[in-house]
Amino acid sequence: MGVKSRTRAEIRKEVKKKTAIATLQNNPTSPRKARLVADLIRGKRVELALNILKNSSKQPSEKMRKLVLSAIANWQLKNEGLRIEEADLFVEEIKVDVGRTLKRIHPAPQGRAHRIRKRSNHITIILGSKSQQLAETVEEETTETNKE
Repeated sequence: MGVKSRTRAEIRKEVKKKTAIATLQNNPTSPRKARLVADLIRGKRVELALNILKNSSKQPSEKMRKLVLSAIANWQLKNEGLRIEEADLFVEEIKVDVGRTLKRIHPAPQGRAHRIRKRSNHITIILGSKSQQLAETVEEETTETNKE
């Protein structure tokens, strides 16, 4: 492995340490409905996102709330010495992708049949820390000034 690829790999590892990821596969809700809820919490602080999901009447909100709690637990495992309040966690990215579609048949008049598509989705939540992002920008600025 060359020096460039090794340094890039180390940078990628450091970035992965700072973020927490949680995924939910084959959630039995249509992706369109889940994206409505995902748009409500994208970019929000974790505490605010949990309150929004708790008070939302939409069906996918409960599963997303559990997923945000799982992402918080994953972040705590990666950063054992830090507190959540000090880290200022927020929902950096949330993706709702199409999962498998179960095709069912509904009987129709005169011997015909209508197809029912039971859709599912995959949800991915990535949490970031605003305090760590500020530290990174300060480090980048100092390295840029040192190069000049």
